[in-house]
Amino acid sequence: MSTDPLRVLSVIPPMTQLNTPYPSTAYLTGFLRSRGVDAHQTDLALALVLALFQPSGLDAIRQRADALPLKQRSPSVQAFLADFARYRRTIGPTIAFLQGRDSTLAHRIAARELLPEGPRFAALEQYEDDGSGDPLAWAFGALGVQDKARHIATLYLDDLADVIRDAVDERFAFVRYAESLASSQPSFGPLAQALAAPPTLIDEILQRLTLQAIEQHRPTLVLLSVPFPGAVYAALRIAQTIKAQHPEVHIALGGGYVNTELRDLREPRLFDFVDFVTLDAGERPLLALLEHLQGKRGRQRLVRTFVRNDEGQVQYINLAEPDVPFEDVGTPTWDGLPLDRYLSLVDMLNPMHRLWSDGRWNKLTVAHGCYWKKCSFCDVSLDYIGRYETATAQTLADRIERIVEETGQTGFHFVDEAAPPKALKALAEELLQRGLPISWWGNIRFEKTFTPELAQLLADSGCIAMSGGLEVASDRLLNLMKKGVSVEQVARVTKGFSDAGILVHAYLMYGFPTQTVQDTVDALEYVRQLFENGCIQSGFFHRFSCTVHSPVGLNPQDYGIELIPLPPVTFARNDIGFVDPTGVDHDALGTGLRKALYNYMHGVGLDEDVRAWFSHLPHPVPRPTVKKHRIARALQTSSSAP
Repeated sequence: MSTDPLRVLSVIPPMTQLNTPYPSTAYLTGFLRSRGVDAHQTDLALALVLALFQPSGLDAIRQRADALPLKQRSPSVQAFLADFARYRRTIGPTIAFLQGRDSTLAHRIAARELLPEGPRFAALEQYEDDGSGDPLAWAFGALGVQDKARHIATLYLDDLADVIRDAVDERFAFVRYAESLASSQPSFGPLAQALAAPPTLIDEILQRLTLQAIEQHRPTLVLLSVPFPGAVYAALRIAQTIKAQHPEVHIALGGGYVNTELRDLREPRLFDFVDFVTLDAGERPLLALLEHLQGKRGRQRLVRTFVRNDEGQVQYINLAEPDVPFEDVGTPTWDGLPLDRYLSLVDMLNPMHRLWSDGRWNKLTVAHGCYWKKCSFCDVSLDYIGRYETATAQTLADRIERIVEETGQTGFHFVDEAAPPKALKALAEELLQRGLPISWWGNIRFEKTFTPELAQLLADSGCIAMSGGLEVASDRLLNLMKKGVSVEQVARVTKGFSDAGILVHAYLMYGFPTQTVQDTVDALEYVRQLFENGCIQSGFFHRFSCTVHSPVGLNPQDYGIELIPLPPVTFARNDIGFVDPTGVDHDALGTGLRKALYNYMHGVGLDEDVRAWFSHLPHPVPRPTVKKHRIARALQTSSSAP
């Protein structure tokens, strides 16, 4: 161990998001600098994509594609090779356009004459032609040429990503990169096998970028922040490269994936790649780890940290020490990240999802954890939900001011699990008092505390959008979920936000335990009425997944289901299968739900019987039991109340 000052490098591994840096390294770097640590950060996810999507990168991809036998060339590969000259000629200008460095190119891209169009462009056929001869006019007619061009350019990149998957690395994807190797994977075997295989072109580029980052920053400790299963494989390839070339560098693994899936870690082979694996909020474990590396603290005094002991076994060490208060975690910093090189994509026409991918947002947290922490489908037993702490409005506004000064950008995404209304009210008042002209959006619970007056205050302070969980729009199931809201209450709250000019997005769920076909039809009728009455403008249906850390996973008997036993687990554990006695084919219903929602977001089909969306099923679905004007009457009752 050394008493010399430590130098820390936090790394965003491929793949996360491309429009803005994943915030974990900004949080950790800001915190460490506030404690006097020489801390830096790099985004190897963005660096990898930019290395691939340039003329020399396409040349390397073409070399691999040319080597494929004709019978093994997918339609994407065939289209790429047939039109390679256009791809090579347009890749640089297209990336510059998506980075905001050449906005005038939008006109040529939108005209659909500049870029080659592969199989991904078949998706445009789903849009209805409004009579103009342009099928995109329905979705983009009112939004302008820039939006249309970004969507076309995004499809162009999706085509190229498919070529990489089919000709270079079958695991490649922009977000779910090699996800199956890590997601709820009970054994480390598949990852170990992949990491022992000869490197692909993607691996070779990532190795080169990794060594460049190590040479530039010369760290003592590298922090690999892994938020999703789709970032695990690349993170370990990075670690493998560092271990081979710089064995003196210590490596720690942490992040959202680790916190949820590796809590029962017993796999010693992981420590061939990393030295430490830390759980939950990283500040306190990092301080202990830094003291350990400086010889000021023994290994047995680490905090929430897995190591491989002298006997070659995984050992979890957790000296009881208080976490760093949320008020004292410091201000995130994006110093060192190339903010002008991120890509503003439009990959989905869902209005809220566009906020995720279109434009760069400063990420900030209003409060740590969730103040409700009762929802039965949520990981309420884990730190990121269960430990609730706030900071003062003054502290939050100070952080906002410093971030705007550093980045020059005034857009903020508050990444809370559920931002508390009291804290948002105080922050809005502080922003207005200081005259801070920012735009912001976040996630909340649709609870009655969010009155129309509060919604207007938030809008005045810069709020442009809110998302929240409606989940299954059924009062019976909302009670079973312990959401603490009713459908009518959600209607009133969302209408208040909409009337204040705030975009409202509803997270929707299907396949929850004991959910029947009747429940599903009724839920869609509620959703139809919410759109019809202007309560929500955006939504997304996702299939319920049972996790081992949620109340459903911990107490399945309370929800009428039986868990499917897991095989012996030494590595990742999170999702768990279950048997629902209702026997409903939720996947078949999901097809109709998603189609209905897509049309509702574009104002189509709002006057149709919801049963029409399930016409693909072999048997008709039951009539909704929800009255056709239930939401309208609830809103009328609310507006006429004294």
